Amino acid sequence: MRLLPIAVLTITLAALAQSPAPEFLEPTVFEQLPAVRLSNDKIQLTIVTLGGFFANLVLRDDPEQLSPYWNPVRMAREAGRRRSSGGMGHFLCVDGFGPVSPEEQAAGLPGHGEAHTQFWQLRASQKSGPTATLVFAVNLSLVEENLTRTVRMVDGESVVYVETELESRLAFDRPICWAEHATIGSPFLEPGKTVVDMPASRAKTRSHESERGPLPHRLVSSQDFTWPLAPTLDGGTVDLRAAPLNPNSLDHTTCLMDPARDLVFFTALHPEKRLLLGYVFHHQEYPWVQNWEDYAPNLKMARGLEFGTQPFDVPRREVIDLRSLFDAPVYRWLPAKSKIGSRFLFFYTHAPEGFRKVDDVRLEGGKLIIEDRSAAKQITLAASLGL
Repeated sequence: MRLLPIAVLTITLAALAQSPAPEFLEPTVFEQLPAVRLSNDKIQLTIVTLGGFFANLVLRDDPEQLSPYWNPVRMAREAGRRRSSGGMGHFLCVDGFGPVSPEEQAAGLPGHGEAHTQFWQLRASQKSGPTATLVFAVNLSLVEENLTRTVRMVDGESVVYVETELESRLAFDRPICWAEHATIGSPFLEPGKTVVDMPASRAKTRSHESERGPLPHRLVSSQDFTWPLAPTLDGGTVDLRAAPLNPNSLDHTTCLMDPARDLVFFTALHPEKRLLLGYVFHHQEYPWVQNWEDYAPNLKMARGLEFGTQPFDVPRREVIDLRSLFDAPVYRWLPAKSKIGSRFLFFYTHAPEGFRKVDDVRLEGGKLIIEDRSAAKQITLAASLGL
C-alpha cells in the first residue's frame, strides 16, 4: 500500500466532503489514508478508500476503543520503524490471491489481485429506516472486471453485512481466485489468550521446505491434520486455537469448512477483554479458511483468517493445476460477460464472563446465536438482514 501525496489526499477528502455528511457516515483519515467511518449506536467501522480495507472496527461503548484488526502501520510506528506497503485489517484479494507469474508481473498485475491497490469510488450512501447502505465500485482494468461492494449496517445491531458482485467484461469463461483477507492483530491478538474457532472438517499445513522466512517454522511441512491439533517439527502436536505463550514462528495452514453446513463461520475471542469478532458466510462461496500465523517475538503479531476459493495463496497456474483438494473446489468460474456474487457478515460484540470457546454460530429468525456449550453460555445478536 503506497502512501498518498498530500495533494491527492486533500482532493480525495474534499470530494467526500462536497455535501454535508449524513449522521451515519463521516469522511476521515486513517493512517494518512482517505477513509470513511460507518457508524450506528453499537459499532463503528472505518473503511479506507484506497484498497477498500476494513481497517478499524470498534464498539461504541468500549472505553479502550480496541479494534481486533491488524494495523501494521501502527505496529511499525510503535517499533520505531516505517511501514509503507502491504495491507491492513480486512482486504479483498480478487482477481488473484497470492504471488503472480513472471509474465503477470511484467504485465503489471500485483500480488493478491488489483482490488486492494485501487481507489474505491463511493457510488452511493443512503439510509432507509434503520439501515445504512454504502455502495463502492472499482474498475479492475488489468483483468477486465468490474467490482461492486455493498456494505450495510442496521441501527441497534453489532453486525456488518457485505455483498460483492464481480462482472467480467471478456467473452470467455475463466477461473478466478477470490479471498477475503481478514486479519486480526495485536493487542487484540494476545499470546495464549485470544482463541480462534471454526467448523473445520479437514486441514493441511503449507509446504515450506524451500522457504526462508523472517521467523522459524514450528509446524511440519505439507501434512494433513485434524483442526485444531497440528503436527510440530519436534514430533508433537500443537493446538492452533491460540497463539503460543512465547511467540517466535511463522506458519500457514488451511482448513476446509464443514461441507455439511450451508453457513459456516470463524470467530476470534479475547476472553479476558470479553471481546468477540466473528464472520459468517456460505460454504459454497468460500470453502476454505487459511490461517496465516505471523507470531513475532516482539508481540507485534498478526493472524490472517482468510476465507476464500482456494486453500493457499499461490500463483494462479498452481491453483488451476491443483484442480481440487480434499475433493473440494479450489477456484471459482466467472462466465463470459456475466456476474457472480458473494455475501458474508461479520459481528463484533462483548462476550459474557466465562465465555471461553465458540462451538456454533447460526442464523435463526433474524438473530445470530453464538454458543459456548461447555460453559452453557449463549450470545444472541440481532441480525435482521440475514444472508
